[in-house]
Amino acid sequence: MSKSLGYLTLVVTAAFAAAPLLSGDFSGFTADQLPVPQINPPIQPAGYAFAIWGPIYLWLVISAIYGVIYRVSDPAWSRVRVPLCVSLGVGIPWLLIAQVSAIWATITIFIMAAAAIVALNRTPLSDRRWLRGPVALYAGWLTAASFVSLCTTLAGYDILLNGYHWAFVGILGALAVTIATYARTAAPIYLGAVIWALIGICVNNGMHNFLVTALAITGIVVLVCIMAMWAPRINRQA
Repeated sequence: MSKSLGYLTLVVTAAFAAAPLLSGDFSGFTADQLPVPQINPPIQPAGYAFAIWGPIYLWLVISAIYGVIYRVSDPAWSRVRVPLCVSLGVGIPWLLIAQVSAIWATITIFIMAAAAIVALNRTPLSDRRWLRGPVALYAGWLTAASFVSLCTTLAGYDILLNGYHWAFVGILGALAVTIATYARTAAPIYLGAVIWALIGICVNNGMHNFLVTALAITGIVVLVCIMAMWAPRINRQA
């Protein structure tokens, strides 16, 4: 069973990494996908930030290959592979889903994020470079991206708030999930991925949406402080 999971993870990871070749890239919902068009919503990071998918794809593929070669029967890796395969499996058609339905894209990306966080929580500390690292980078970006999708969709359907105010809700929601996840599994790369998204939000909003930028900067400072405070504990565990 463990060996089968190892090979399944490699196949699913390869399919996930190859999916953009068939469906194209995604950097936000188009104006015609929502009743109230969201043109460059404040919650969305600047376009360059989506380049993080390159390292995510590459590191996950390397991890899956390493796992087949060196950890194919390792029970600790098998515990991670089950939720990781769920997340990646849902992610294979996600780009196509996102081009058709913002609502279903939001539902599925939350499934992806939740499963990725479960996988991260199961990662052994002994394999930080080959397993925890890539899963943490993936889970961190999905944590931020899920709230971007949620708040853009809610604003696009004119539910309660506009896009500007939903940006505050999204940043605070992502920070809450990030801190809760990090408290359970201290993976600095997870925080780094969320910080990358927050920097992208700062770049996208600049001074014209100063309060959104200020909140994103505050979030960055908070996460950096948390990372610094937890560093001694991580070093002791290592």
